Formats: sequence, C-alpha cells, structure tokens
Amino acid sequence: MTYKQELDPPLKLEGISDQEFLTLGIHDMAYIRRVDMDGDISYMIHAADGTPISSMDDKGSALAAILTNDLEPITLH
Repeated sequence: MTYKQELDPPLKLEGISDQEFLTLGIHDMAYIRRVDMDGDISYMIHAADGTPISSMDDKGSALAAILTNDLEPITLH
C-alpha cells in the first residue's frame, strides 16, 4: 500500500483483539537500524515486530530494498 492509497472498505478497529492489533500491518512495514558488526557499519532491515530481514552495506540500499519489496519504511524515535 502506498501513502496515497486508501483502504476499501475502511479499516475498522472496533472489536479486534489485542493480539490482532499487535500484528496489524506487521507484514507491510519495515525499519532500518544502523549496527556495528565487528567494527564494520551495516544497516539491518527489520520487520515491524523487530525480526531481522536483511543486512545492507549502506542506508540507501536498505531503503531501496524495503521499497522494492512493497514495504512501507517506518521511522523510530
């Protein structure tokens, strides 16, 4: 789903369980985390729940991999 797409029908959150809420969108989003691996900087791609997906040499490649796989990049604060 892209930023401009809308859900049809609209998503209704009434009556969903806590577990269903926790997994909402988990397969649609990913984030990038900079990590130090034995002195080398790498950029890990993680699923929304924190599961590691892949590792890239630079942030641009990691972002491109997320977008190429139809995932939405999310930011962490």
